[in-house]
Amino acid sequence: MTKAYQTGDTVSGKVTGIQPYGAFVALDEQTQGLVHISEITHGYVKEVSEYLSVGQEVDVKVLEVDEKSKKISLSIRALQEQPPAAQRTEKPKQSLQSHVNENDSEGFNSLKDKMQEWIKRSGQ
Repeated sequence: MTKAYQTGDTVSGKVTGIQPYGAFVALDEQTQGLVHISEITHGYVKEVSEYLSVGQEVDVKVLEVDEKSKKISLSIRALQEQPPAAQRTEKPKQSLQSHVNENDSEGFNSLKDKMQEWIKRSGQ
């Protein structure tokens, strides 16, 4: 690493490679980091190539710098505004009680009554 990158830094880089798990971004001529697929954008990302391409300039936030292994974890998502929570447009769910038919003679017999019926049936 030619430059000391710190956690929390926002830097520009160029996408140098795309893998199923994320994209490699060159921060300078000798330093590159990885934007994991989960750090590309808010929401679900199925294919990295749908969001990034090799040679593309991107702004990234440094999430972690591991000096020992010389690995840098990056995020594009951290620089994006989080979308508002989806509004529920469906009607509220009804309680289970609203699905019960109180006129159903079988549904409300007590266990004691049912037990007597079952004993009679088993003896037939």
